Amino acid sequence: MGLNMAICELEAENALCRELKTDTVRVLVEPVDGFEEISQYDMFVPLGKAKEAVGDWEAFLKRNRLSAEVDAVYLDKVKNKADLEALQPLAEKRHTGWIELSEVSAADRERALEASLPENRVTAWHMISFDEMNETCARCELSWDKGRGCIGTFGPSNSLLPEIAARHGCEIVASVFELAEDAQRLDAAKAGKLKEEVAVLRQALPAEGKMMVRRYSGVLDRLEAMAEVCDREGCRFYFF
Repeated sequence: MGLNMAICELEAENALCRELKTDTVRVLVEPVDGFEEISQYDMFVPLGKAKEAVGDWEAFLKRNRLSAEVDAVYLDKVKNKADLEALQPLAEKRHTGWIELSEVSAADRERALEASLPENRVTAWHMISFDEMNETCARCELSWDKGRGCIGTFGPSNSLLPEIAARHGCEIVASVFELAEDAQRLDAAKAGKLKEEVAVLRQALPAEGKMMVRRYSGVLDRLEAMAEVCDREGCRFYFF
């Protein structure tokens, strides 16, 4: 399993993704109790009722291009107009728990946000395409990994770089494995210290052997690039 490193980009005013990533547009509330009136929902017909309503089940599945493994029939999947008309009177509502924040009042937005978990929130950043994300990262001053973004690879979990760092008094790099256990955030002041450690390790690696130079020079480049951004922008960084 590999380790990665990243910056807390939302702490930096110059992050081009900041506005989109802080604009929450959808949330999932579980359980949905108390949010039924503002939650999105699906209309479906239970399997037994659907079979009775459409008659020839195999023909129904074929003309609507549905899988034989369905456990219910959702109206938005029914393509045939006659089938849809036959099923609509039997349809039941099933709340999904998803709430579009732009469609509800300010009070309900606040209430839904409080009831949702951070991992169950969709921001405007999630709504753009991967091409748009990549283009934004390529233009961003915080994209320290050669324009590919603000997250990069530290190396495998058996990397020897922390061990080498410990022998040379480089405390941050020596502690990477421990820091990654809980993704501990290191403040921007530590970025200057990390740059100093990179300089020490660049001088020390040749004495560790040519293999170590080849293996870890790229890692040192990434550590330095990340540290420079954090030092300049005043944002924290972490390993995970």
